[in-house]
Amino acid sequence: MTVSVPPPDLQDRRTWMGLLARARPERLAELVPDEPDPGPVILRQPEIGTVMVQGRIGAAGSPFNLGEMTVTRCSLRLESGAVGHAHVQGRSKDHARRAALVDALMQTGRAAQLRRDVLEPLLRDEAGRRLARAGKAAATKVEFFTLVRGEDR
Repeated sequence: MTVSVPPPDLQDRRTWMGLLARARPERLAELVPDEPDPGPVILRQPEIGTVMVQGRIGAAGSPFNLGEMTVTRCSLRLESGAVGHAHVQGRSKDHARRAALVDALMQTGRAAQLRRDVLEPLLRDEAGRRLARAGKAAATKVEFFTLVRGEDR
């Protein structure tokens, strides 16, 4: 059975920020080169910290603390006044800075270009990773069947 998932709306800030946070740091660096001088004003230097991750049994039960996760956050402002924020998993300060830069630039006239040159390739990469993971999971699927015995008729 194949499930078709509609592509996300890349106009939605929550969607593009999630995509940037989940992107591979090296891939984001490839798609978003270093910003030109003068660069954006850093409002909050990239800093590493932890957040408590909560879970729910069956996605509906009472929340419980699952554990801590390392994150890096950054905030910056462009000359135009647009402010970008990012929280990314792990300790990559460069990843957080680039994600915040793209967030800020998406709020300017360059949004269509960034959607085409950065977000859509990241979306394709993510879809490929999900497909590969689903393929690995499908390879481990076990089908059970029963035979009809004579006395079961």
